[in-house]
Amino acid sequence: MPSRARELAFAFGGSIMVPPMVAAPFLVAALVAAAVSGNSFFWGSFWVLLALTVFAVLLLLVAMVFVTVSTTVRWVEFRPLGSPARIVIAHFLRSSSLAMADLQRVVVIERLSLGQRKSIKVVLHTRSETVQCDPATSAPLARVDAQALTDWLTEQVAPFQVSVERQTEVKRDFLRPDEWWSPSHTAEVWQVPVGEVDGIAARRGVKRHGYTPRAAAMYSPGTTITVYDPGRAYEVAEELRAERAARRAADSTATPGPAGDDATDPR
Repeated sequence: MPSRARELAFAFGGSIMVPPMVAAPFLVAALVAAAVSGNSFFWGSFWVLLALTVFAVLLLLVAMVFVTVSTTVRWVEFRPLGSPARIVIAHFLRSSSLAMADLQRVVVIERLSLGQRKSIKVVLHTRSETVQCDPATSAPLARVDAQALTDWLTEQVAPFQVSVERQTEVKRDFLRPDEWWSPSHTAEVWQVPVGEVDGIAARRGVKRHGYTPRAAAMYSPGTTITVYDPGRAYEVAEELRAERAARRAADSTATPGPAGDDATDPR
């Protein structure tokens, strides 16, 4: 699980960088207006915006540190290994343990987006609490195969009649239109000509969205771009791939062998 220093560094970095990045355009505009005009109102606006930015940094810093300290699980250990009697859970500042007899269910949750793993999480359900173990991206657990982890956990808790489940969460709420696929990208993934994309999308229930880009809104207001829902489009790509493989297998089976194989012996 993530180290204390790494998690605190992430909390500090995020809280210090995000508010200034959001406020930077307003601060620059207020500073330029104040410097050019010399008006006390613009100078007052600049100092107010600067004070609000500092306040936002401090508020976000306190909130992120609190969340990190109160929710982070650094590691979970079965003791003793092989025939565990209890589970030790190391939180950010303290460790706690629970008896194996109190453990009721273990769930391995794998989050996927377009066929790629985005994160993995282990959830321990007991009679009194639920402990969620969500590793950082760089943590070793984030790279472990979900099925292998499920099998290993099953071996550890098998003597206690505890069920271990594997669940998959697939991301489907892609930001439209920024994350939706263009016709050319969809055609590339589907391995079809661009002209066939719209018809395939209509037949297979892929949602479409037409919009006018900001650059074209001023100069070419009639220009419309169509994009496709990547969640369903990815599923269609898998379907098309399976159908092509099935056709190739059928064609290879139906293809006759050499002519000599079927020839009748003249004798």
